[in-house]
Amino acid sequence: MGYLDNLENSLKNLETADERAAESRHDARRRETERAQLQAAAPFAEQLKHSPFTGELLSEATRIGHRLRTKVHMVWLGDTLRLDARERRLELQPTAQGIVALFLVNGEEVSRRMLDLGGSPADLAREFLEPPPAGSSE
Repeated sequence: MGYLDNLENSLKNLETADERAAESRHDARRRETERAQLQAAAPFAEQLKHSPFTGELLSEATRIGHRLRTKVHMVWLGDTLRLDARERRLELQPTAQGIVALFLVNGEEVSRRMLDLGGSPADLAREFLEPPPAGSSE
């Protein structure tokens, strides 16, 4: 009986070791993919952090929020810039293709588009903060 128990335990240990090795390879591939994505997005993240566009966007969002009597919360989460105002959220996310502007209302994605840092930060702030004109749907 002792021999069969030892053999069974050895087989179980081998199976467990194989499963751990497969999980480890999967985790390593996932980490490598994430690292590659971060490296590809790094130039856009630097542009977002150091661009005059970003400073002007924050100033304009503050100005419009003050006019609307709405506090605009601004925070950097890693390389992502998040602006929150009541039920609205704007996230500027660097990707390998550029910077994505993600608009959310009540946690639901409303729209997503590529952001041009050469564009108007005032237009982006108005799109984010000001309610849509009467008769249009958001």
